[in-house]
Amino acid sequence: MTDIAPGTGRLAAAPADHPPVKQAKIGILLANLGTPDGYDYWSMRRYLSEFLSDKRVVDIPDWKWQPLLQLIILTKRPFTSGANYKLIWNHEKNESPLLTITKAQTAAIASAIAAKHGDSIMLDFAMRYGNPSTESKVKAMVAAGCEKILFFPLYPHYAGATSATANDAFFAALMKEKRQPAARTVPEYFDHPAYIEALAQSVERAYARLDHKPDVLVTSYHGMPIRYLMQGDPYHCQCAKTTRLLRERLGWDKGTIDVTFQSVFGREEWLKPYTVKHVAELAKQGKKRIAVMAPAFSADCIETLEEINGEIRESFEHAGGEVFTYIPCLNDEAAHINALVQVIEENLAGWI
Repeated sequence: MTDIAPGTGRLAAAPADHPPVKQAKIGILLANLGTPDGYDYWSMRRYLSEFLSDKRVVDIPDWKWQPLLQLIILTKRPFTSGANYKLIWNHEKNESPLLTITKAQTAAIASAIAAKHGDSIMLDFAMRYGNPSTESKVKAMVAAGCEKILFFPLYPHYAGATSATANDAFFAALMKEKRQPAARTVPEYFDHPAYIEALAQSVERAYARLDHKPDVLVTSYHGMPIRYLMQGDPYHCQCAKTTRLLRERLGWDKGTIDVTFQSVFGREEWLKPYTVKHVAELAKQGKKRIAVMAPAFSADCIETLEEINGEIRESFEHAGGEVFTYIPCLNDEAAHINALVQVIEENLAGWI
């Protein structure tokens, strides 16, 4: 740590005209996918343009993709996406649920970290797309004296379109700093015992409130093109393992939990089965009561609050399903915060 003369903000052995130096700290920067600033057309267009221009998300060559995106997709999609965001928007705070929940998670984690390590650690959050940007938060941490930064993408499972692009933004921000801090990135934690325990507790709480146990629990993960799996992305296998570990922790038999994938985009084949079609098939098979949860999302967002609780629920009920139970994401539940703090502590090893 930098040797600062007490109360001066200057190096103890430095001359009087030396520029002020911040007391050295460790920064922990949480990162989530992102959020539009509002659900109006231009806010949605800016957000979607940034998101869909990311090569990790859509890897079509620019000469082919950008004209289609800018001239066709972004003339229509901001209206439909904005309408969906309006349905779930936190109107009281004028922000998306993802932003509200991420703030609550950050506050809870910061409290737990401060209780153990005091003010030697600075903890904050950033978004890969939208605000607050990763670059702005890295800049703030460096300015505050963080000589080491632990970057934590809040994705239990690794995927190029989530974890990798978040890390890309972090490294790009570091490239702009004159004094680069030492840096670490937190790897995926899809099989961490504390994370599995948090998932199991959320299922147990939800089932305890029901009159009848659902016939099937569906774990719905965000989808990706099958091509990515063939190119070496481990996401599919990690999702399957999370569900298996959850089933084993709950003590359930095989066949009681299904793995499915949602949020299909474009024309190419994505990971299957598709959640929206699978729940309809369950209803047709006589499985009239199901529960759905989304283990890959650390916080409820448009894909869970609108897609699962809207489109996917409607598909099930239209096919004859009777009782659809959505189990919320782990959000800022105590067991989830405990899991995230454990992951952080493990990745700070050697720095504290």
